Formats: sequence, structure tokens, C-alpha cells
Amino acid sequence: MKDYLVKALGYNGQVRAYAVSTTETVGEAQRRHYTWPTASAALGRAMTAGLMMGAMLKGDEKLTIKIEGGGPIGAILVDSNAKGEVRGYVTNPHVHFDLNEHGKLDVRRAVGTDGMLTIVKDIGLRDHFTGQVPIVSGELGEDFTYYFATSEQVPSSVGVGVLVNPDNSIQTAGGFIIQLMPGTDDSTITEIENRLQSIPPVSKMIQAGLTPEEILDQLLGEGNVKVLEKMPVSFQCQCSRERISNALISLGKAEIQDIIEEEGKAEAQCHFCNEKYQFSKEELEELAAEAK
Repeated sequence: MKDYLVKALGYNGQVRAYAVSTTETVGEAQRRHYTWPTASAALGRAMTAGLMMGAMLKGDEKLTIKIEGGGPIGAILVDSNAKGEVRGYVTNPHVHFDLNEHGKLDVRRAVGTDGMLTIVKDIGLRDHFTGQVPIVSGELGEDFTYYFATSEQVPSSVGVGVLVNPDNSIQTAGGFIIQLMPGTDDSTITEIENRLQSIPPVSKMIQAGLTPEEILDQLLGEGNVKVLEKMPVSFQCQCSRERISNALISLGKAEIQDIIEEEGKAEAQCHFCNEKYQFSKEELEELAAEAK
């Protein structure tokens, strides 16, 4: 099943809901960065949340998630947009621990709980919107839930999950976000809370073959969900040879000349996708000619 995201309303518009399958998307990140299982789970959860938060944007709007919890994984950085595109990386991809007391990948230990979750939204205005909250769990689902409640004042429940195969590849990944609109009935809130306590983890639901629509049915009850939109999602990086060339030109003629004299060539690597770009001496000389 190709990865896709569903936007929906529940309980006659009292609830806004998102669900997404991200197995291929997280798998692409795992292959590009060769993340070990616990790092894969942390990065995959952050990317899954990023895709759903991106789906809340419009047009060319985009956002960046930065998670710095003080754990051995280092910083996690994720970019996403309103078109279902996401990219991300962790500072230290080779982090893995034994399973925690619940038999799950120990994401909290990898991420750490001494730091901040920061969201920067570029909505086309001169100043970007920045929201920042302390990391309260390190499991990330609870941290994004806390972010919505604290920074955006929207009561929400965020579930994100990743299952990793013994060979380090991604078995399943996905997530959901449920948000209560102002004036939601107390009875509706109680029913959703009861459902959230009784459902299996989201990664288990995807493993069992449930689609994003079926996950929302589990969360909100069949007949209570009105699907508004379905959109494909994928790992997409915005880097290109042209962008790297422009970055080199921006260094200035003298610095490019130094690279030519010292190295005779240049190699640049994108943090987000690990793509490498090689520039020969002749190509650097052309860039130097374009530089000021």
C-alpha cells in the first residue's frame, strides 16, 4: 500500500482528524541515513507527525520541526509542507538500545527528556511563527500532544508509531492526530477518551492492515467520520545540483579559488537526504567565474 494521508471531520464537525501511513516514507529515510532501530523509530515518529502538521498548512506554506532532548541521538530535524512532502535526519543515526519495560523500542532514552521541541512555520509572511515547548516525555507522541495544547491551545491527541524489522528495515509506520474544536460536547470528549484508552498502538493497527480511514473509524467510531481529502505522502528532498552550485557561488570567488588550489575538487553532501554532489576543478572554475 502506497503511503497516504487522510483529512477528516468527526462527530458532525466537532472533531478534526488526520491519519497517515508512512511505512515507505520512513523506510526511505532509514535507507538513506542507515539509521539503527531506535533512531529509526525516533526519526520516523517525528517525520510522521511532521506530515500531518504539514497537512494543516496551505499552498506553499511549510514547517520545520527541531527536537533537542539531550539524548544520545542528538537533534532531530524534519521539514514538511502542505503537499505531503517530508524530509528529515538525526544527528547520530547509529543509536540503538534494548527494548524498554513495555517491550518497545526505547525512543525516550534515545531522544532524552531534557530539552525543547520547536516548530517553525513559514506561512509566507516576513516573520515566521515559532512555537516552543519543553520535552515532557521523549516518546514524541505525548510531546506533540503537549505542543498543540500549550503552544496552539488546541486540545489534541497525537499517536505516532514505527515498527522495525530484524534487518533494520521499516516494517510499518504511521500516525494520527485528533483535535477538538471549540464547543465540543462533553459526551463526545468522554467517548473519544474511552476509545483512545482501548485501541492498540497505531503501528500495530497498520501492521494488522488497517488503512488510515479504518484507523480513524477505530478512534472515532464507524459512522462518525467524514473524510474530506486523501493525499499521497513521500520522502522528498529539495536539494539539487543547482542549489549546491548557488551555495558554492555565494562563498565568493576567493574562497572557491582556495578550494581549487587546496583540493582541486569539491564534494557537498545534503544532511537531509545524504545525496552527494561532486564538482571537478573545471566546474569550480566556472562557478568562480560567476562569483563576485
